[in-house]
Amino acid sequence: MNDELTVLAEAGAAALVTAMATDAWQETRNAVVGLFRRGRRAGVEDQLDGNAELVRDSATPDDVRRALLGYWTHELATLLHRDPSCRDPLARLADTVDGTLVDGLRAHVFVQTNTARDSATLFAVQHGSQHVYGRTARTAGS
Repeated sequence: MNDELTVLAEAGAAALVTAMATDAWQETRNAVVGLFRRGRRAGVEDQLDGNAELVRDSATPDDVRRALLGYWTHELATLLHRDPSCRDPLARLADTVDGTLVDGLRAHVFVQTNTARDSATLFAVQHGSQHVYGRTARTAGS
């Protein structure tokens, strides 16, 4: 799976677990259930409700959220791999739910559009470093 889908799955999972046991839960839950139905996976409702109950009933709900983050990242990554058409709805969900978790963990969805025209060469990187090696271009008249 490419890095963009992995980052999106992480952002979606962060938005999901952040919304558990909050006023945003029902709307977030319904959106996630819709994504999994779209991906032809049933039974996710019980898992979501059970996880939200764990968060709600815990003396340390943020610890439970952190523990659930990895599970839901994996589930959403699997869904995106099986059905890439879920990408845009998941990005919208991650964008609408405040993805702030305890200890500064934050959900971000990064979108990058790069266009090269007229025989141009485009080098782009969103995270990390990019190293380009090659011959130096000659200018006209050289």
